[in-house]
Amino acid sequence: MKKEDIIEQLKQIVKPYIQNQSAFENLSAETNFISDLEINSAHLVDVILDVEDKFDIRIENEEMEQMTSVGASLEIIQKKIE
Repeated sequence: MKKEDIIEQLKQIVKPYIQNQSAFENLSAETNFISDLEINSAHLVDVILDVEDKFDIRIENEEMEQMTSVGASLEIIQKKIE
């Protein structure tokens, strides 16, 4: 799966939880879920569960702690689906 496809699917996953529309519209690998998109930590858990379902992968606790940005999430997802 290409990086762009994963990012597009990530956008659809985080969309219901965002509080900052302009940051969402300019989403990139550097976008931080909490500080940029203003997703609270409880919803970030929901995002991770949705990622697991969407990509049919299992994300370990250590990896969850790293999934604070689009880029970090992208790397973890890519490793899991290879």
